[in-house]
Amino acid sequence: MEKSRPLWDNPLQFVFACISYAVGLGNVWRFPYLCQMYGGGGFLIPYFIMLIVEGMPLLYLELAVGQRMRRGSIGAWKTISPYLCGVGVASVVVSFFLSMYYNVINAWAFWYLFHSFQDPLPWASCPPNSNRTSYEAECARTSPTQYFWYRRTLNIAPSLEASGGLQWEQALCLTLAWLMVYLCILRGTESTGKVVYVTASLPYCVLIIYLVRGLTLHGAVNGLIYMFTPKLEQLANPKAWISAATQIFFSLGLGFGSLIAFASYNKPSNNCERHAVVVSLINSATSIFASIVTFSIYGFKATFNYESCINKVILLLTNAFDLEEGSLTADTLGAVRARLAAAHPHQYAELLPQLKNCSLEAELDTAVQGTGLAFIVYSEAIKNMEVPQLYSVLYFTMLLMLGIGSMLGNTAAILTPLTDSKFIATHLPKEVISGLVCFINCIIGLTFTMEAGNYWFDIFNDYAATLSLLLIVLVETIAVCYIYGIRRFEKDLQTMIGHKPSWYWKIMWAFASPLLIISLFIFYITDYILTGTLQYQAWDATQGQLVMKDYPGYALAVIGLLVATSTMCIPLGALVTFISRRLKRENISTVA
Repeated sequence: MEKSRPLWDNPLQFVFACISYAVGLGNVWRFPYLCQMYGGGGFLIPYFIMLIVEGMPLLYLELAVGQRMRRGSIGAWKTISPYLCGVGVASVVVSFFLSMYYNVINAWAFWYLFHSFQDPLPWASCPPNSNRTSYEAECARTSPTQYFWYRRTLNIAPSLEASGGLQWEQALCLTLAWLMVYLCILRGTESTGKVVYVTASLPYCVLIIYLVRGLTLHGAVNGLIYMFTPKLEQLANPKAWISAATQIFFSLGLGFGSLIAFASYNKPSNNCERHAVVVSLINSATSIFASIVTFSIYGFKATFNYESCINKVILLLTNAFDLEEGSLTADTLGAVRARLAAAHPHQYAELLPQLKNCSLEAELDTAVQGTGLAFIVYSEAIKNMEVPQLYSVLYFTMLLMLGIGSMLGNTAAILTPLTDSKFIATHLPKEVISGLVCFINCIIGLTFTMEAGNYWFDIFNDYAATLSLLLIVLVETIAVCYIYGIRRFEKDLQTMIGHKPSWYWKIMWAFASPLLIISLFIFYITDYILTGTLQYQAWDATQGQLVMKDYPGYALAVIGLLVATSTMCIPLGALVTFISRRLKRENISTVA
């Protein structure tokens, strides 16, 4: 008899949970970067093709498996075949790795949110030095926003080897972030189901406010023109297609087990096909919407920096050559520079190192993603807005909601298989299991609040999931189509939603999606091999910029361990099942 299982209150609550999980920080800080890198509006062509070929079919498959098997990732794949138990274990391991470091982003969001109530904002200008005669030397070499991020927030070490001590402010913020996650998941779907309404809807409210404000900013049009001007030559670049496929794959959260966990709390008659399409389209629409907001901010920031650069050059030339004030403008700058260089070659040559080549296009071409976009570029733009405290509070509240929403999915992927276990569930109440998972993750996560913690964060972010998830989803599609059987799966879907899946879904599941995943897998393996020695970006305080350094041997060992730990779960799970079944048969034959 099937164990009684809590359910979502209604299908809308399930959709909100999926949106809260899928629509995350990647929509805000990675998709705009990819548009910037791979052809602006032209990037939408490979992006939507990959959504149709890969995103919607694989999301539908995971939702259908969870809803049909009514188990977390381990139980669901074990039901399909005992030899597939390792697939579920691999998903739990990857989700555990993700939870270990992902909540640090929420800790940073709390840190910035707390500082957003100051007037002026602490990243608006450089702090004075100890003598109060000038600015802090490191800040003077870079910018106030970078200084606040790298020195005040991270207090970053010069390299991975110089691990440094624990940053107690960040440790407290991380503890607060985990406490918030624990309160949200305390009673399972009963508490999570109410929280997702907030975490899914509030970011859209903030994005709308930012859109209205962004479109009214000086220079916003420059950013939007840059975004929507397609560079069709990028369609011939294989990396544009690979990046589009990868963005779809990770933004929907495929392979982590979270979607299977969420779907397992659905009623058996829930229309998972419709919900897969709805969630996919909302996720992609959010990426485009967030990009419009981001590029309006980009345009404002780039125009502000460009005009500041122009004004500095005008001031230098006016003072150096004793020009009449107001005689030199942005429009006449090029012609005047050429005339001055011809008339006063020696004096102009001495001044030349101080004269920057100001370019709006170069400012717009500066590609930033991840934490650099979230905590530096946006902070830079916010400080130049009117009432910056208001927009700072709104922005970092939005980041916090996006991060918490994703964490609800990550923890569900871990907790659902644990609470499905009869042994664990009979010995520990759900609240204790949730508390232990949060406590263990929080203790391990303190590593990322050390002075070298950001370097470890990048290691986990770059290597903990990519190859593992590709292998997990590849095995999932093969398992459903060729082990469980596509026709058997068809009948299950007909029982659940009232009709069989169309030829489109079956072709994608059986052929197109697996081939695409194999291609991605080969690309990443080849890319790792061709890269040679793996490197990371370290902050050099003496230069006020990031420099490339080789990973030390122990860091490479950790990278290898991260990849191997999750990927090896799949063959090891099959091997353990085979050996245990073999031993069981031998024991039965011996008794007989």
